[in-house]
Amino acid sequence: MDTRPPLPPFTRETAIEKIRLAEDGWNSCDPARVVLAYSPDTVWRNRAEFPRGRAEAQALLERKWARELDYRLIKELWAFDGNRIAVRFVYEWHDEAGNWFRSHGNENWEFDEQGLMTHRHASINDQPIKAEDRKFHWPLGRRPDDHPGLTELGL
Repeated sequence: MDTRPPLPPFTRETAIEKIRLAEDGWNSCDPARVVLAYSPDTVWRNRAEFPRGRAEAQALLERKWARELDYRLIKELWAFDGNRIAVRFVYEWHDEAGNWFRSHGNENWEFDEQGLMTHRHASINDQPIKAEDRKFHWPLGRRPDDHPGLTELGL
């Protein structure tokens, strides 16, 4: 069976590492890559969608990144215990018409012994912003290590 270190139970350091790995995956905007971090029978709640399994999760991500263009995400630890991590996140994106948004949210994650995410519960709110109010300006892909996090940005 595949494993996705770091494995639970999480310490503060390994929870932060797990979060950064998830952020890096999502910033790739590659649904086939991202779903490999989830168990084959993963259960999600994402806005009003409730995908079950990797195939449904991948389909959700394909729709998401076809609609949310120039996507850039930052995730930050909120809390952790055993095999669970709570995360807050913010991402910026625009639609086909060029309207920019900053999406704020929280996620609750649960992992199996192999480090695959079995449950992902996300609550997300979209805030329209002006292009000049964007805070995430790195090239598409992985956030640079020296880019400020959410707390440093006042988000």
